[in-house]
Amino acid sequence: MFFKSKRFLAAGMLLSMMAFAAAGCGGGDKKADAPKKDAAKVYNVGIVQLVEHQALDDSRKGFIEGMKKKGFEEGKNVKYDVQNAQADQSNLQTIAQRFVNNNVDLICAIATPSAQTMANATKTIPIVGSAITSYESAKLVKSDKKPETNVTGTSDMAPVAAQLDLGLKLKPGAKKVGLMFTSSEMNSQIQIKMAEEHLKKAGIAFEEGSVNTVNDIQEIARSLVSKGVEFIYVPTDNVIASATPALVAITNEAKVPVIAADAILLKSGATASVNIEFFQLGMISGEMAGDILSGKAKPQDMPISFQKEFTPSINKAQAEKLGLKVPEELAKFAK
Repeated sequence: MFFKSKRFLAAGMLLSMMAFAAAGCGGGDKKADAPKKDAAKVYNVGIVQLVEHQALDDSRKGFIEGMKKKGFEEGKNVKYDVQNAQADQSNLQTIAQRFVNNNVDLICAIATPSAQTMANATKTIPIVGSAITSYESAKLVKSDKKPETNVTGTSDMAPVAAQLDLGLKLKPGAKKVGLMFTSSEMNSQIQIKMAEEHLKKAGIAFEEGSVNTVNDIQEIARSLVSKGVEFIYVPTDNVIASATPALVAITNEAKVPVIAADAILLKSGATASVNIEFFQLGMISGEMAGDILSGKAKPQDMPISFQKEFTPSINKAQAEKLGLKVPEELAKFAK
């Protein structure tokens, strides 16, 4: 069980940086490395973000910071073309064509649909992903250990079992869990499959509710609540993340906590999470991109990087509002 691991409950963990498996990239550099491939060149880098919400914003900011750590700084030797697709596939295709026509030196693709569209548009321009759950399932790489394509990056694969176990700690004896996700997001589907398997092993029933757009969120939330779910689990899902207050407005009325894969959603009313560090993952993606641009590495040889260490977070005010008793072992994580 997740919470019996001393690794996660050690007090010192909250004071340390998150550790990542980042084979093939220099994640611990303190000084910016001087680009060696062409010191006089100004590199053009396209950044495409699926939609605006904090996790993806943090991924973008982290990427730019990671590039800076590798010696690539806007206004000096790199120019960014930052585009937001507003969750529209046709916009993604337009952005992909823009980057290809402009012959950018590298593309940073934030979120799975962004990376898939960029990869379909070019097999030669290096693509570094961030906020992507499974590169293999999205058919972006041959394997996580050796991509063998023009795509590499970092994964935001959530610790699904640990997140569900956190919900069960806050709702001991729960017999039914709600699983809510966007039907068109592959990243969400992968995590929901993992959630199903974990709950089946634990002998806990579950109800699923899928949405197509933000306009479906409240209707699906009401449906899950009416079926007697004792908490709702939300994976890393771009549609739901962009409209979490709409979900929480319904769940609060029913005193049903929301357990989110993305801890950022605690600011919007989710009750608890086991943290994914989007800024740190974005920064590692930026460092990987810097190594590619400086000629130190090629995407086809760079393993996908995963977060290794996680800590729980509990929205103390929300827990109190819902009448939840936070177990003593988790009290230090309630803020």
